[in-house]
Amino acid sequence: MQSTVTPTHCPYCALQCGMNLTPAPDGTVEVSERADFPVNRGALCGKGRTAAAVLAPSVRLTSPLVRDAGGTLVPASWDEALDRIAAGLDRTRAEYGPDAVGVFGGGGLTNEKAYTLGKFARVVLGTSQIDYNGRFCMSSAAAAGIKAFGLDRGLPFPLEDIPKSGCVILVGSNLAETMPPALRFFTELRENGGTLIVIDPRRTKTAEQADLHLAPRPGTDLALALGLLHLVIAEGRVDEEYVRERTAGWEDARAAAMAHWPEYVERITGVSVPRLRETVRLFCEPESAMVLTARGPEQQSKGTDTVGAWINLCLATGRAGRPLSGYGCLTGQGNGQGGREHGQKADQLPGYRKLDDPAARAHVAEVWGVDPDSLPGPGRSAYELLDALGTDIRSLLLMASNPVVSAPRAAHIEERIRSLDFLAVCDVVLSETAALADVVLPVTQWAEETGTTTNLEGRVLLRRRAVTPPDGIRSDLEVLHELAARLGVEKGFPTDPEEVFEELRRASAGGAADYSGITYRRLAEEDGVFWPCPAAVEADGAGEDAVGGGEAPAVHPGRGEHALPGAEAPALHPGTPRLFLDRFATPDGRARFVPVSHRAIAEEPDEEYPVLLTTGRVVAQYQSGAQTRRVAELNAAAPGPFVELHPRLAARLGAAEGDPVAVVSRRGRAVAPARITDAIRPDTVFMPFHWPGEGRANTLTNPALDPTSRMPEFKACAVRLETVEA
Repeated sequence: MQSTVTPTHCPYCALQCGMNLTPAPDGTVEVSERADFPVNRGALCGKGRTAAAVLAPSVRLTSPLVRDAGGTLVPASWDEALDRIAAGLDRTRAEYGPDAVGVFGGGGLTNEKAYTLGKFARVVLGTSQIDYNGRFCMSSAAAAGIKAFGLDRGLPFPLEDIPKSGCVILVGSNLAETMPPALRFFTELRENGGTLIVIDPRRTKTAEQADLHLAPRPGTDLALALGLLHLVIAEGRVDEEYVRERTAGWEDARAAAMAHWPEYVERITGVSVPRLRETVRLFCEPESAMVLTARGPEQQSKGTDTVGAWINLCLATGRAGRPLSGYGCLTGQGNGQGGREHGQKADQLPGYRKLDDPAARAHVAEVWGVDPDSLPGPGRSAYELLDALGTDIRSLLLMASNPVVSAPRAAHIEERIRSLDFLAVCDVVLSETAALADVVLPVTQWAEETGTTTNLEGRVLLRRRAVTPPDGIRSDLEVLHELAARLGVEKGFPTDPEEVFEELRRASAGGAADYSGITYRRLAEEDGVFWPCPAAVEADGAGEDAVGGGEAPAVHPGRGEHALPGAEAPALHPGTPRLFLDRFATPDGRARFVPVSHRAIAEEPDEEYPVLLTTGRVVAQYQSGAQTRRVAELNAAAPGPFVELHPRLAARLGAAEGDPVAVVSRRGRAVAPARITDAIRPDTVFMPFHWPGEGRANTLTNPALDPTSRMPEFKACAVRLETVEA
């Protein structure tokens, strides 16, 4: 085992906090602060501090597993396991065609893995049926951003800009628990005289930090944004010059907003007209302001329109594409941003290229050395892919995801997974989904491999290998290399991550998410590089206007690793920390207003199901909990699920603190202890979604899909409550 200190990044959320790892003689690994990294400045949450606990052989997979004749998973050799997977996938292709094989990835995969997985699906398997769990993260924000700005990047500015803004509206984010090190940026905002407005049905730890907290009814964020825009117009606060010079489509968006008068919005949302007016005043009076959204408004069957309404508010007030202002999305998963940029999403090719664009297909096919016509077209979105398992899709290769816990209508998805002819899973631990597989492969994790991720700012980072994995573990890249060879493709799937990244650079060149100017060397020497970053800039700065970066195309001193001997080093692009300052990424450089109108959630409460359920995370667990539930310290802090409900609702039910409560929807029933608090609306209950079993929150959630993003409606569904005998 190495004994040096290795600077790297946390494996969990999209902050990708910097940390140092130091192996100890007893085989453990010490995590320590890394104060030089600007995103977290040394701060780590409990998940980050304990991340090395999952490296221990006692809590993770150390041998391939195959299902024997009796139905039990038993240890096997790598050759046997890989042979079984290749045979299973090939058998399905031969009998039912390539689209009967599905591939499901994860937002925790590095850029190299996500890129290779997409290439493997399309080149080796020939299937269109690939998507990933990032579809459940920020796909609605991505769709709205592309409509409005022509480009999707979670934050179009660095986190360091937040404290310098005059006002931030934070919509549907409890970052004090989901990404605690980021809270300091909002604390500094208030210390600098700025205002924080939090919009959330619950008075969360984040809302407690706010100058103003609005608690709308779940699923009404769209009406709320439209009501605020109505008031902006009625009070004469529109930035007419900005709208005229930098946008298009204002008149239709204006007409749509004017149909949402304040009293109407108050009836829909439960937010009073005076508080609506106060929000507009606080947002419009400073010189700069931002709107940041998270899963609350995005995980709805109208999430794209909802985010679009918040973007319209920014555009009407001149708050986008200006310093210290703009709309941004707080990405959730560790590589949720990069994971969708490079090919594991159903409709995309590397560089954020569209799969149905002939020019994009030709470019990527040339890099891959294949005929563009051989590439399949777009496939199903994540939930639709999972819903088709066992029928249209007969075999599935799954990496770094646990849909048995994380998918909406989870009991149904579990049934679909069980109905597969063949399931292979690559994971670090035996998750609830892996436990259903025919073959399980143990793979390396964050501290045992090198690779890149892209955080919520669009900052590409280098995670470094700090320790040697246990015997019997291989990387996902090695797995895909071996499977490709067994399926007849001997070349094109290297196992060295830097070699993969070099190919990714070529494949992304000229795309919206252009990484061609980023190298491992640059990432090792800098605090990450913001995309887009073309390979070089022209002497006159050409290339900046494509995304309106507004940054001076300065040459990085001491670079030039791409120069030929004796030649003058090309000017390397510095990356683009701030987007849209000069123009937006649309053909004419103007942002687009998109007219939207309020509509109800897919499943409103009624007499049978009179209460709204919303879901989310707690600070000590992460996503489906597959890894964090194996860490003793985190389990002690958050040992299991609960149902958060208001005292009035608890009194009507006859439930006391800690009593088991059943939450029942049209899709199933979950049981968990009551947690009674006045921090939630009386018409709403909250459940965290980290646990399997009878407390599985996603047994209840509604898979109604947004028509554009195909995001399921995790954040609002109708339920009833029942008491349960202890």
